Amino acid sequence: MQMTGNTILITGGGSGIGEALAHRFHDLGNTVIIAGRRLDALEAAIGERDNMHAMVFDVENKDGITEFAHRVIGQFPALNVVVNNAGIMRFEPLDQPRDLADAEATVTTNLLGPIRLINALTEHLIAQQNAALINVTSGLAFVPLVSTPTYSATKAALHSYTQSLRAALAGKVEVIELAPPAVQTDLTPGQSTREGYLPLKDYINEVMALFAVKPTPAEILVERVGFLRNAEAENRFEKTFTMLNSAH
Repeated sequence: MQMTGNTILITGGGSGIGEALAHRFHDLGNTVIIAGRRLDALEAAIGERDNMHAMVFDVENKDGITEFAHRVIGQFPALNVVVNNAGIMRFEPLDQPRDLADAEATVTTNLLGPIRLINALTEHLIAQQNAALINVTSGLAFVPLVSTPTYSATKAALHSYTQSLRAALAGKVEVIELAPPAVQTDLTPGQSTREGYLPLKDYINEVMALFAVKPTPAEILVERVGFLRNAEAENRFEKTFTMLNSAH
């Protein structure tokens, strides 16, 4: 992936990892569009930055995603990089009957949303120079957290989908997976200051260094996430699963 001269769309760009990526890519001379539900949060993320733009985007709105894709292409025809970062994480008890609204919203936001947006933008991206698709998954795609089962499952599914997408678009669009470990963001209540989680600034510094590697790795994996990403390959899945879940 080229590091400058792009027009980049980042969903969920009003906070957390999405906002941090937007700022760092903008600093490198890229045109950056951040998209999310709340215009005020997007505008706050932009601040006084020139050539950074906000677009309202509801990842849960099936028909709205297609309309949004047409709108973003119309306003930014040079769009060549898409970062599927929007996501939610909900805690769900599995040992009792429950309202499945949280599970359904998680599947819609974390899995169907990226699939629908990719579907709406792939034809455009194939026609662009230096096109790239970046899907944000999670270390929990590889070792699930029992208290967030649907989140973990959607990230595992997006990891699998990204592998298929990479093969299908080979030679046309570069497909990259960004799999964070536990990072200090507002993804869940209290997470932004939770001890033991990787500070956001440290995470983004390591991520940007990996993006700059030539060729860009197919998976952007900071050192800390290797504990989860490599658990099965290193024949320590059960031990890692137990350690992860006993700590939460």
